[in-house]
Amino acid sequence: MTDTAAGTQSTRQPGIRPAQDPALRLSPDDAEALCRGTHANPFAVLGLHGDENGWVLRAFLPGAIGVDVLDRDGDELRCSLTQIQVPGLFAARLPHGAPYYLRIRWVDGEQETEDPYAFGLLLGEMDLYLIGEGTHRHLGHCLGAQPMSIDSVEGVRFAVWAPNARRVSVVGEFNRWDGRRHPMRLRHPAGVWELFIPRLGPGTVYKYELIDAQGAPRLKADPVALAAQTPPRTASVVADTTPFEWSDEGWLAGRGKRQAPDRPMTIYEVHAASWRKHGGDNGEIYSWQDLADQLVPYVKEMGFTHLELLPIMEHPFGGSWGYQPLGQFTPSGRFGDSKGFAAFVDACHRAEIGVILDWVPAHFPTDEHGLARFDGTALYEYAHPFEGFHQDWNTYIYNLGRREVHGFLLASALHWLRHFHVDALRVDAVASMLYRDYSRQPGEWIPNKHGGRENLEAIDFLRHLNQVVKEEAPGAVVIAEESTAWPGVTKPVEEDGLGFAYKWNMGWMHDTLSYISTDPLYRSHDHHNMTFPLVYAFSERFVLPISHDEVVHGKGSLINKMPGNDWERFANLRAYLSVMWTQPGKKLLFMGCELAQWREWSHDRELDWFLLEEPRHQGVLNLVRDLNRLYRDHPALHELDTEPTGFTWVVGDDSANSVFAWLRWSRDGQPLLVVANLTPVPRYQYRLGVPYLGEWQMTFNSDAGCYGGSNQGESEVINAEDQPLHGQAASLTLTLPPLGVQILGLGN
Repeated sequence: MTDTAAGTQSTRQPGIRPAQDPALRLSPDDAEALCRGTHANPFAVLGLHGDENGWVLRAFLPGAIGVDVLDRDGDELRCSLTQIQVPGLFAARLPHGAPYYLRIRWVDGEQETEDPYAFGLLLGEMDLYLIGEGTHRHLGHCLGAQPMSIDSVEGVRFAVWAPNARRVSVVGEFNRWDGRRHPMRLRHPAGVWELFIPRLGPGTVYKYELIDAQGAPRLKADPVALAAQTPPRTASVVADTTPFEWSDEGWLAGRGKRQAPDRPMTIYEVHAASWRKHGGDNGEIYSWQDLADQLVPYVKEMGFTHLELLPIMEHPFGGSWGYQPLGQFTPSGRFGDSKGFAAFVDACHRAEIGVILDWVPAHFPTDEHGLARFDGTALYEYAHPFEGFHQDWNTYIYNLGRREVHGFLLASALHWLRHFHVDALRVDAVASMLYRDYSRQPGEWIPNKHGGRENLEAIDFLRHLNQVVKEEAPGAVVIAEESTAWPGVTKPVEEDGLGFAYKWNMGWMHDTLSYISTDPLYRSHDHHNMTFPLVYAFSERFVLPISHDEVVHGKGSLINKMPGNDWERFANLRAYLSVMWTQPGKKLLFMGCELAQWREWSHDRELDWFLLEEPRHQGVLNLVRDLNRLYRDHPALHELDTEPTGFTWVVGDDSANSVFAWLRWSRDGQPLLVVANLTPVPRYQYRLGVPYLGEWQMTFNSDAGCYGGSNQGESEVINAEDQPLHGQAASLTLTLPPLGVQILGLGN
């Protein structure tokens, strides 16, 4: 059959008419590319195009049986499109180029929608420039899925960075997951693909279908999605971006002072999915509303100043506890939507509780739907496995030397701090970022350009992160989980430091846990484990952590680390926590430790709340609550946390008796005396030096009956005598309770 319009030989398929107007037809290559779903520039051939004879409209709608064109203003039928060349390709000449919409007839019904290919360029040139430079601070409002109105048409603007893809489409139930239906426009040279799809809105489930650099298809979740399906489902979801109505202006204005080095910070570390469940171990996890109703009052009653959440960014595998996230802009759907999380943060702030999020810029999981080889190349990760793959964790390592990746992670950090009013980020696995040979054997790592082991790109990123947070999120702080002796972690960037506000003191945790786990009979040999951490206690601004990592993977619960019989174990635990709360550094305690939980923590069940029915477990909880209040109410325990003048050893060398004593000082010179007897034997008439004569008041005794102790030791006032000792002007005598800690202050 001869197509008279084209003058070429063709075989028409049923329902496909010859195009009488040659301008309606596409080149065979364009038509075939649309049909195959490989067309890289759909806007060049679809939508409305003007020529010397007027306007030509084309639409590619595989599976459609008919298409009408209607005026957007008057709803009048303008014309019907004719199917030409290949199935699903419709075209017609229009008398004018006024706004229009399509009525599409499908086998199972009709659909009315504006044409996605009727809209012009979406992202501004400045957006594209900033993305390319890695300096776009608002990626969460630029890339991803953004509900909006364009030319008075409601819909969703999709945008994704995939510079090496040959074609990218938006797919979902709205187009039967057919990648041929909504191919996107590529914006050169930024490598960003964009498309506005009318009449979609919040709740729409979607992914990106890519033809990658090698020509292979890939189905990917959105790297900058603001919402996602609850795992094990893997699609992204268009979020409701209506602004949340906050009520925390006063909190935000004052949080900088609250988180300063001279203020008390006690942090309750929580895995949100296992703190408590509806119906016990096998019940449903709490929603953000449940946590606001239950967790926030608990933290307030316990006297903690901050709540730290293990990563709540969307992550495919619950057993990673969130430390292998794929949704760097997405609160996990396990607990509800993003507004639920915002309401939870707002509730914390109303209760005067700061919120810290664990955040992971070091690595990401290899799940096929995620960032891995996103466009067929090592886009987010280093290409070489010696740089780009963590053998220990089976994860990819972010290529922080790439501007766009650097900017992606900076924008993620700012998103949580600004959009969700989070008060602090705790950066996970900083040591793995700093060293190119981290956990690698010789010959399995690539030196930096100077031949060294330092990861210069990561160092630059961390410094930049801390500078940007200081500038753009006033009052917020960034905390490093850094386990090596890297110098200047909390030193200002201007002084060649990394610029963090605080650093976890992993050395303190390791040494003191080693000591307290040793049978008291042999503690004299490990005495240095309790004194050595004070040698470097003021080299950084430290947080003293007893974290989730210490009560999992066979390490046992905190109380199970304690030696001796049950009474001694509880006394040891009370004494250890008392030492922690009275030494320099902010405090962090993982949930369940305050219950003296026997079972090792499991992310699959809730904490053992039933233990509080037993007085000795309730006693430990009472002790933690009272330590928090003591620490908050006595400036000597926090004002000079980061200054050597805030701490003085009184007795640090009595290894034979395993006795320690020290003074903590407030800025105005008010002292507290802390005495620890870490053997199960009482010490009678133990004389200690103190700086002042007069009355000293017993303010705390970990051996008190209300904590489950034996009530040994002085309980009220002790008079210091004019007898210098231990380098102090006076001295007093005490009965030191077994495995007990006492705190004394000057009387009124």
